[in-house]
Amino acid sequence: MTEQIMVAFEGEGSGVDDLSWGQLDLWMAMRRQNSWLPMGGATPLPDGTSLADVVENLRYLMSRYQPMRTRLRFDADDRPSQVVSSSGEIALDVVEAGDDDPAELADAMRRRYEETDYDYVTQWPMRMGVVVRSGQPTHLVAIMCHLVTDGSGAAVMIAESGARVATPVKGMQPLEQARWQRSPAGVRQNEAALRYWERLLRTIPSRRFAGSDDPRQPRHWRGEFRSQALHLATQAIAARAGLDASPVLMAVYGVALHRMTGINPVVFRPTVNNRFRPALADVVCTVAESGLCALDVAGVPFSEALTRTQRAAMTAYKHAYFHPVHLQDLIASVAAERDPDFDLGCFYNDRRITTRAGATGPAPTPDQIREALCGGNTTFRWTIQQDDPFERLFVHIDDVPDTIQITVFMDTHFVSPGDAEAFLRGMEEVAVEAALDLVPQGQAR
Repeated sequence: MTEQIMVAFEGEGSGVDDLSWGQLDLWMAMRRQNSWLPMGGATPLPDGTSLADVVENLRYLMSRYQPMRTRLRFDADDRPSQVVSSSGEIALDVVEAGDDDPAELADAMRRRYEETDYDYVTQWPMRMGVVVRSGQPTHLVAIMCHLVTDGSGAAVMIAESGARVATPVKGMQPLEQARWQRSPAGVRQNEAALRYWERLLRTIPSRRFAGSDDPRQPRHWRGEFRSQALHLATQAIAARAGLDASPVLMAVYGVALHRMTGINPVVFRPTVNNRFRPALADVVCTVAESGLCALDVAGVPFSEALTRTQRAAMTAYKHAYFHPVHLQDLIASVAAERDPDFDLGCFYNDRRITTRAGATGPAPTPDQIREALCGGNTTFRWTIQQDDPFERLFVHIDDVPDTIQITVFMDTHFVSPGDAEAFLRGMEEVAVEAALDLVPQGQAR
């Protein structure tokens, strides 16, 4: 049995403006993928949590964060604007478990929230419910539209809501971002980014993939890869190079991608959180955009590939803040001149937060890496096949302690299931080779 509690909220800030660049970039991805990209999940609640606690948590989130109070408005040409309200009311679903398993009910609620269409104009971007047994909350389900925030902003939100932070929110809010992006400084940033993109677009290979020899129906697949050996190897390389493990893994990705496709330079779009920019470090909203990175890694030792990756990544990050529609128009213009099938559908998103920096203790030893490689700790499984589109290849690195988990999304008409799995196992191979100082087949020291 489901009941609803209506939760009133009121917060600072309201108005109507263009979408910020981060919002617009995500909106365009949502349209391409035919999805409102729900994020969140179901979690057990600590003993002693009351229904009033859950109500106040929802009120806190809706009151504190402007993106939680943001809906969309569309003009006659279907262009969206952000509409931020200062107050409103939202429903909290309450499900009594009775004799049923509360965890199963929570998971069913999660699926229902994720699979039910979202109305951007009339609905608030948060769906929240609580499972209770005899009135005592056992599980919380919270699903929100990705337009609310990116992963880094979600981490800030979770930390602040857990501590019930009451000081003013940090950072430039999306309404203010939209105003800045029209300012002379914002125009200069956009123009500089587009000049960088145009230089690359006119010189890189026009296609990312040679094509699939095993197209499937449903066409779009998702898989999950876990490797302890990859985790230990990247930690060992990072310790030896005196680096964070993040650029090491990006270099591993680039080398493995070159081996799979045979195309050089390797060109992909890394997700850039843009939080190194003034007033964006701790803001709860979507500011991440996908940059453009070109890596020349053919025939060089991994140490050189890593150096080149660091250099190319820094330049890509600098130019990953732009007006997405202006970029889309630029790509279309270059494609019309160079190749009608010109594509940039290759993405890389290291979305780790708690495990991204790597270990602080002693570097993994060669024996530990070999043991992980041979100990059956590497797994791969397909999780979803669907007709709704993904990008041609999209790799996400996820936060899982003591391992590296990679979620791969791909279009099997461009990357076959076999090639996708081989590519992920190839990342493990590249990292282990580099960590153990092995010479790849066909390459001299």
